[in-house]
Amino acid sequence: MRVVAYSIKSFEKEPLAIANNKKHEITLISNSLGLETVSYAEGKEAVIVFNEEDNVSAMVINKLADLGVKFIATRSTDTSHIDTEAAALRSLKIANVPLASLSGLSEKELPMALATETIINLDNWQQNRCLGDACVCSRACDQAGSKVHIKGQPHQH
Repeated sequence: MRVVAYSIKSFEKEPLAIANNKKHEITLISNSLGLETVSYAEGKEAVIVFNEEDNVSAMVINKLADLGVKFIATRSTDTSHIDTEAAALRSLKIANVPLASLSGLSEKELPMALATETIINLDNWQQNRCLGDACVCSRACDQAGSKVHIKGQPHQH
């Protein structure tokens, strides 16, 4: 999958490279996502963002969708910085890092855990699999045509 990761800090580069293990073509940039930088997503299938540093407003989401982006992964548990309604209207899928995956980790372990969970989300999207607890989409997997069920129930996004 071709991806651009916005707002990358120096301490995040190595964990993302290790977690990715050359599976996805990821461009790492320190610029935050906004109307001025959305063009960096041209030719990409996904963007990786982070909290309020990145502007993932309806205007930016519409530009991302116009560029062909289909997926937005945030390197955080919070998604309040993403206009999820605008993403749903443009059929962009959204994933976060499930809070449970960070439980009990030290501050030193967090960058690797965030990177690993973000890459797992990209992997699952690439393989057309349900993201389970990481999914913040507006439709259930069964509505999207998937047969994946969590604990015997269709997963609700």
